[in-house]
Amino acid sequence: MRKIKASRFTQLQAERPDCPIHPYRIKWLSEYIETCTAIVGRTQRHWFRGQGSSAWSLTPSALRHPSESTRTRALESVDDFKRLVATKLDAPPQAHEQLLWIQIARHYGLPTRLLDWTQNAAIALYFACERVEEKSEQKDGLVFVFDPIELNLAAHKEPPRVFDANKDADLIRPYLELTGRRSPRGRPTIAIDPVWNSERLVLQKGEFTLHGAGNFALTQKQAPSLVGLAILHEDKEVLLNALHTIGIDEMSIFPEPEHVCSYIRHFLGL
Repeated sequence: MRKIKASRFTQLQAERPDCPIHPYRIKWLSEYIETCTAIVGRTQRHWFRGQGSSAWSLTPSALRHPSESTRTRALESVDDFKRLVATKLDAPPQAHEQLLWIQIARHYGLPTRLLDWTQNAAIALYFACERVEEKSEQKDGLVFVFDPIELNLAAHKEPPRVFDANKDADLIRPYLELTGRRSPRGRPTIAIDPVWNSERLVLQKGEFTLHGAGNFALTQKQAPSLVGLAILHEDKEVLLNALHTIGIDEMSIFPEPEHVCSYIRHFLGL
């Protein structure tokens, strides 16, 4: 593996979220797998997240707004969702099952304080290979890797584990009641195992970080193991083709019919 050119690496470091960037170029799928394996080592419980632009922070959608009032309105939109969509769901959650409601709202595109991660490194790479253009320039992507148990130990001096959506409901519930207010001493970000209540979540081996009122973005200060793997924009197409050969593509990770149609259009070059 060759190192990323110094000028390019400096640019990545300047716009990346607050964590180290792996200095080597990942051009082939075999290099990516080798790098991820070296990072994870014998510890199997690492999570991955791919982002199409290296300029994006690790911040949940509802907390990206600059004003507190807008962040609060975004978080409260789940209440409207519960009121308006209940008759459209085959098996809506109970009124008190707030995390399940938030998961469903997140699935359909509402902003929340959940940030998506995956247990599957290949799926994260797929999302990092998304084509993103900003200011007429193609953006490099990043795959983030971190140890969720380490994050939880830093946040709560509990036994080393990922918090469970059911068993740890009392710990999770106060997060779901937070507004968009930022507080330096607010609740820290935690890692939770969600209820796999949708086919998409199962296929993507989905996990969540639940962000509190402190630093909205996940950084190395909260998760010391956090590292980013750069996916240069000129390598994205080759890596996507390699992922396709092992069964990672739009149709395999998005089960909805509209994604099947999108996959067919792409496959046929339409």
